[in-house]
Amino acid sequence: MTQESPKKADRTVVAPGYEPVAEAFFATIADGRASGASLAIWKDGLPVVQLAAGTADRPAGTAFALDTLIPIASVTKGLASLVIARLIERGDLPSYDTPVGEVWPQFAAYGKGDVSIGDLLAHRAGLSAPREALTEEVFLDSLATADVLAAQEPLWKAGASHQYHAFTHGALTSKLVSLAGSRSLGTVFAEEIAGPLGAEAWVGLPAEFDGRVAPLVADPRPAPASAPDEADPWPQRAMDLGAGIDVVGLVFSERGRRAELPGVNGIASAPAIAKIWSAAVTPTDGTRLISAETADALRAPRSIGRPQFAGPPPYQAWGAGVMIPSHWEWYLTEYSFGHDGANGQVSFADPHHKIGFAYLTNQIGDWERGQSVVAALSRVLG
Repeated sequence: MTQESPKKADRTVVAPGYEPVAEAFFATIADGRASGASLAIWKDGLPVVQLAAGTADRPAGTAFALDTLIPIASVTKGLASLVIARLIERGDLPSYDTPVGEVWPQFAAYGKGDVSIGDLLAHRAGLSAPREALTEEVFLDSLATADVLAAQEPLWKAGASHQYHAFTHGALTSKLVSLAGSRSLGTVFAEEIAGPLGAEAWVGLPAEFDGRVAPLVADPRPAPASAPDEADPWPQRAMDLGAGIDVVGLVFSERGRRAELPGVNGIASAPAIAKIWSAAVTPTDGTRLISAETADALRAPRSIGRPQFAGPPPYQAWGAGVMIPSHWEWYLTEYSFGHDGANGQVSFADPHHKIGFAYLTNQIGDWERGQSVVAALSRVLG
């Protein structure tokens, strides 16, 4: 099979046999005049599909390109989890089974100290929402948020159940990385993951790249009706931090882009994310980010099934900070791991097929678009 050089991350690629994947991708773009998307798939360390179509910025008349930058939302959680996996592999942090209180004594308040590092990453610490309302300034300082959470009584017995930590997960990963040395998570990511791969991905975007970020396009579907649950306020508090903050708007603001919020504010191109996930499972451009043994530990199931504050199924499942196959998202095989992101972003690695995958869009909407491309890829791979 003829494949493009891995150096050509900005080149359109459809390797022979992958034409059905390309067709599935183009079918996800309902109105290319208003919005667009990009797709990158790397196999065995080389790109086999790289496509972009539609519009990145309609008022500016900018077409969607492979180097268009997209806010990747919770895809960032997967990248942060890769950072921690590297630190554990080389001994800068202890194993996933180490109680958090052993490396972060302040975290032991209210009996949380026995929660393992792996379970903390798997949304089991009982800190999905702050009991103390957070200001914008505290939220934008991940280590300050981590201090608040460390002192907090958990919302349930820590370790006994799980609930997605939408906006608090990044503060906890930031703190773990700070305990491993003097560098921030965004700096470690830049120096050890994005940099060696030449991947255009950031946790904390430099101002010089603002002009390449595609504005998000509003979801054309009507918003679902919902009402606050006064008997169970924690899901709503998780989303507004107890202070009525428009957290999503803050994350996408200029202040939000500059901050390091490793759970929600990554910005990247699709080739960058696919290349990173590829390097997690196979040598890519001369770089292998984590060993096969570390990848197995990272994706080992930790949180499955009904969460603490259950909404309607399907439910997600997690390893040590990465999403793993579930009724929410099957990915390719039982060995896949990665992380989806709000607005329809889909990304993952698959060690069985040696795949790195990223579908990124500026059209806010469902994940079925990216999942349909994954399904087409699965049929091609057989």
